[in-house]
Amino acid sequence: MGDRETTRTVYDATADHYAQAVGTEISDAFEAPLDRELLALFVDELGSAPGIVADLGTGVGRVAALLTRAGRDDVIGIDLSPQMLRVARRAHPAVRLAAAALAALPLRAGSLDGAVCWYSIIHTSAADLEAVVSEIGRVLRPGCPVLFGFQAGAGESIERANAYGTDFTLTSYRHDPATLVAILRRRGFTVRREAVRPAALPHESSPQGFVLARFGSPDS
Repeated sequence: MGDRETTRTVYDATADHYAQAVGTEISDAFEAPLDRELLALFVDELGSAPGIVADLGTGVGRVAALLTRAGRDDVIGIDLSPQMLRVARRAHPAVRLAAAALAALPLRAGSLDGAVCWYSIIHTSAADLEAVVSEIGRVLRPGCPVLFGFQAGAGESIERANAYGTDFTLTSYRHDPATLVAILRRRGFTVRREAVRPAALPHESSPQGFVLARFGSPDS
């Protein structure tokens, strides 16, 4: 079984438990003040014009719900796990949802006015990160923002045996923020803000990284 299939299988098997443990909304228990500040900044970067905003790797729809509450009336959540989407649909019936991988989004070119990847690249290897960034660039309109949140490190992989009691080994990656920034710039993005904070919450075992960027030049 490949990494993508393993990731889907693990999250399909644990979707209800995940929702109980983490919740279906952004919360103080799982987002530090800096995290929430950057999510608010992303919403500000969207502006007030109507348009489609995507929560890529939506899981149970936590960021999608935040975007909806912020007044965005066309939010789509995309995730690899159909069972996570089942939970998201139950919790947030107003959000459109679709099952897909980050590197193969079911969206037309230039159809998005913004995208959030909130800890959704943690199962993307460093070798595959450029393909994901390229795909996000394909679906964003020029001048529109994307926000990444991720576990920060030097690109190392972490193997979690018997992940969530599923008997599967789940691989996650701690991405080097400088590498992500370099890929974004190479793929035509302008980086607006970078931040790394130490592990601060009980569930965290590594620094947390964040990058806010816009597709195209600053004047796009």
